[in-house]
Amino acid sequence: MLAVEKSIHPLQPAGSRACALAPASALPCLVAALLLSGSVAASAQGAAQPWVREVQQLASRTQIPPGARIEVEVGTLDPRLKLAPCARITPYVPSGARLWGRTHMGLRCDEGARWNVFIPITVKVFADAWTATQTLLPGTVLEVAHLQRGEVDLAAESSPVIQEPDRAVGRMLTRGLQPGQAIHEADLKARQWFAAGDIVRVVTVGSGFAISVDGQALSPGIDGQMTKVRIDGGRIVSGRATAERRIEIAL
Repeated sequence: MLAVEKSIHPLQPAGSRACALAPASALPCLVAALLLSGSVAASAQGAAQPWVREVQQLASRTQIPPGARIEVEVGTLDPRLKLAPCARITPYVPSGARLWGRTHMGLRCDEGARWNVFIPITVKVFADAWTATQTLLPGTVLEVAHLQRGEVDLAAESSPVIQEPDRAVGRMLTRGLQPGQAIHEADLKARQWFAAGDIVRVVTVGSGFAISVDGQALSPGIDGQMTKVRIDGGRIVSGRATAERRIEIAL
């Protein structure tokens, strides 16, 4: 069963969003915006609303990695927001919303009134990844002894977590980490595989074949980034730096 925490993460102000109340209500649209900008407290009554479970079920459909587990925390509406009575509330995913981390979902009245508001939710996705074994200062060059497996929330930050130790060992930290804290790509200085002027291997990969030639790098080879290489005959090609003195061109 998905966990519902009794805490709220307020949404960012979004005055351009629809906030139509029933015609009988005299509250201006500005009051509806309190839902998005004010700090609200969860209550047992709010958690018992039928639409809470529907929000959880809808949010839990987001695609997650194999073996991961998902938890959905649902916030509550501001008690100062007086919406017209509604016989049927329908949760929906707003256009462009990503059900990952701190986000929001829509609540629409489909019977008894006509209004549309947004509820804050937090989608947590837990999976194993590499974490710090100890306090690590910025500038630390990571070693195997610095890494351990641990369950982390993949959705807590936008930068992907490190899933393979080879992606971290030998790289320098750009920020400090505490024991058990997940190691993200953004925490590590990009690896440089070669310098401008180095002779590198250019591998062209196609469907069922691979061709390789040597060439001279015209720019540094930063891991995962595009770089230019001059090959025999003076022709210049572009590829992605993937390993020590190696770039790949995908056809």
